[in-house]
Amino acid sequence: MEINASYTSFVAVGDSFTEGMSDLLPDGSYRGWADLLAARLAARTEGFRYANLAVRGKLIGQIVEEQVGPAAAMQADVVTLVGGLNDTLRPKCDMGRVRDLLEEAVERLAPACRQLVLMRSPGRQGPVMQRFRPRMEELFDHIDSLAARHGALVVDLYGTEVLGDQRLWDVDRLHLTAEGHRRVAEAVWQALGLASEDDWRSPLPPQARPGWTARRTADVRFAREHLVPWIGRRLTGRSSGDGRPAKRPETPAVHGPGRQPADGPARERPLLATHPPP
Repeated sequence: MEINASYTSFVAVGDSFTEGMSDLLPDGSYRGWADLLAARLAARTEGFRYANLAVRGKLIGQIVEEQVGPAAAMQADVVTLVGGLNDTLRPKCDMGRVRDLLEEAVERLAPACRQLVLMRSPGRQGPVMQRFRPRMEELFDHIDSLAARHGALVVDLYGTEVLGDQRLWDVDRLHLTAEGHRRVAEAVWQALGLASEDDWRSPLPPQARPGWTARRTADVRFAREHLVPWIGRRLTGRSSGDGRPAKRPETPAVHGPGRQPADGPARERPLLATHPPP
C-alpha cells in the first residue's frame, strides 16, 4: 500500500457497525468509525466526497440487494464492505448462502473502486462470542480468501485483543463505544497506507473486575433493555433497520474539522472528528 496515499472519495457499505452504533452524539444521532475516517480523509483533500449506505440490522442479502449497486455506481476511491455478521448471529444461518452473497458483493464492488476494504469484525469476549465463534471464523476465512482473489485489503479487528475488552462495548454488548469506533477508524486509516497517529492495538489500563452485584445488575439491565427486545424482533420477523433510510445515501463533499470549503460553508456538510462530551 502506498504510504500517504491520496483519496478523494469514500463509500461505506454495511449494517449497524458501519452506521456507527453506539457512538452517540449529543443530538441523538450516531457517528462511528466511518464518519471519523471520512473526516480525517476530508481534511487532506479538497472536495472529498463521502456516502454511508449502512443501515442497522441488515443481513448480507439485504446489503447486496439495497447497497452494493448504488455503491458500485459511485465509483469511489475507497469502498468498505462489512456484512454477514448479523447472519451468523441468527439461530438458523445458511453459511453457504452467506458466503455466496458476500462473494457476489465483492465481485461487484472490487472492479468499481480504487481500493476495496473488508474486515474481520471485532467481537466482545463473553458467552455469545463463544457460541457463535465457529460461524464467525468461517465467515472471516472466506473474507480472507475473497480479499486475496480480488485485491482487497482486510483489516483484522477480530484478531486484536483490545477490541475484545468489554470496556470498549456498549451496554447492549453488540456495538462499540466511541473509543472502540475511534480505534477502528485508526485501523482502517493505517491499512490505507496513511501515517499512524497512535497504536490502535494498545491495551486499556488495568482495571479491577466489577463485583458480583455490579455484574448481575448489568446482566439484568442488558436483558431488559436489549436482549428481550432483540428476541421479540426475531420472533416477529422484524429488524431494527426496518424502514430506515441509508445514513448518508449520496456523496456530497465534506470537510474535516477546522476546515471550511473553498466556496463557503453552506455548500458542504461538516463531519465531526472529536468525541462528544461525557
